Amino acid sequence: MKIIEITYPFDPNSMDMEKLSLAIGFFDGLHLGHKAVIKRAIQKANEFAITPAVMTFSPHPREVLGRKSFTGYLTPLKEKLYQFEKLGMKRAYIVTFDQSFAQLDKEKFVTDVLLPLQVSAVTTGFNFTFGHRGMGTAADLVQLGKGLFDVEIVSPIIMESSAVSSTRTRNALSSGDIHLANELLGRPYRIQGEVVHGDKRGRQIGFPTANIQPDQPYYIPAHGVYVVRAFFKGNFSYGVMNVGVRPTFDQSQVQTKLEVHLFHQSPNLNLYGDMVQVELLHYLRTETKFASVEALIDQIRADEVQAIGWLTKNKSSLEEPNNSLV
Repeated sequence: MKIIEITYPFDPNSMDMEKLSLAIGFFDGLHLGHKAVIKRAIQKANEFAITPAVMTFSPHPREVLGRKSFTGYLTPLKEKLYQFEKLGMKRAYIVTFDQSFAQLDKEKFVTDVLLPLQVSAVTTGFNFTFGHRGMGTAADLVQLGKGLFDVEIVSPIIMESSAVSSTRTRNALSSGDIHLANELLGRPYRIQGEVVHGDKRGRQIGFPTANIQPDQPYYIPAHGVYVVRAFFKGNFSYGVMNVGVRPTFDQSQVQTKLEVHLFHQSPNLNLYGDMVQVELLHYLRTETKFASVEALIDQIRADEVQAIGWLTKNKSSLEEPNNSLV
């Protein structure tokens, strides 16, 4: 997949141009609704014998405009680009979302951005907005594109009586409903990062952990203990991950830590400095402060038993392991 970065205003003559079937959106999460938009754009590319492409924006408008607090991405840019390519896109246009682009009115978005890119077909989601203050809607794009390019608006995907959305996915992650989040995404939610040195308390109590420092601004799910599948060094392993502040050891800790204990791994396994990708499969329990280290050890043993039991019952329903570090 060819990646083209665009900062408005841009010179189209400096680009390798092809007629495009373009999916447009921010696409945070690449959930089932987003995938429907992407897949329809690819279908239209095949119908029109043109190139399937996607346009997304970076950074998130909330980071630039500061209207709402920004809490991280479901799919940071590298992860998003990986998912685009996996779905079959041949080009990805990354538009820099800055103050200049934010001031662009909806008409100029068409005349100054889409038309110079030789767009023949546009596919968007039902709730797509564009232009200054998001005043342009998907319906506006249909009107503005008349006689210039084909526009198709993809209807929402409904799951349990509600539309699949990034907000709904975030809410599911925030409440510990990892099953719903994964259903909305159509794949396990995952976080990637480097294994960094910690205080080695897990090793001291007989449960060594890999401390994951996310390499991108991921949205962090609810504090608690999860059943996970981790990919590292070309291999994978199941385990449990604690997301939280470890209240049993440090009551003053405020920074959330991600600590993964891998099952059936050699105690000599050294992952320091390596990249590890962790898929969240099941939420076991909330993070708890224990009265003693012994009580914590007993709970960790119980967590492992419960996690292995869950995996035994559900492993056959999981998608095939895919070591796809990005």
